[in-house]
Amino acid sequence: TLGGADWDSSYDVYQIIFRKVTGSIDDKHLRIRFLKASDNSPDATSNYDEASKLLRADATFTNSSSTDTDHLRTQATGVGNNSGEVTNGIYYLFNFNNASEYSYLTNEEVQLSYSGTLWGSQGAGVLTVEQATNGLLFYMNDGNITSGTFTLYGLKN
Repeated sequence: TLGGADWDSSYDVYQIIFRKVTGSIDDKHLRIRFLKASDNSPDATSNYDEASKLLRADATFTNSSSTDTDHLRTQATGVGNNSGEVTNGIYYLFNFNNASEYSYLTNEEVQLSYSGTLWGSQGAGVLTVEQATNGLLFYMNDGNITSGTFTLYGLKN
């Protein structure tokens, strides 16, 4: 979890960088939920929408999207638990302190997948609820995050 009770609401935009993230089970996705500023808990409602362009080393580019899910998926495909299989990303967070707007993020990511394929993605995700949010919960869709570095920055205009 990044933010929550430690959230500094004095910034306009936030940046999250994560590096070398792996999970305990092969072929699983790193997921995100926004934290509700009202109680610092993850918003698990089915109000997340996302779209990405998937960039693959072994095939043509493709599009990916989903609506009305209870999370955002951060990876283009599942990451493995073998040596070298990691995911890395840069996210920008917008409208997180504004209770009358949707909170959203943009993302860039690159990973070496469970199948040994290099993937990248660029896209965005939104929580379609008008509420202030104050951070992110990262979790694997099965198993645990076993390694990685997550850093949160506040950016001012």
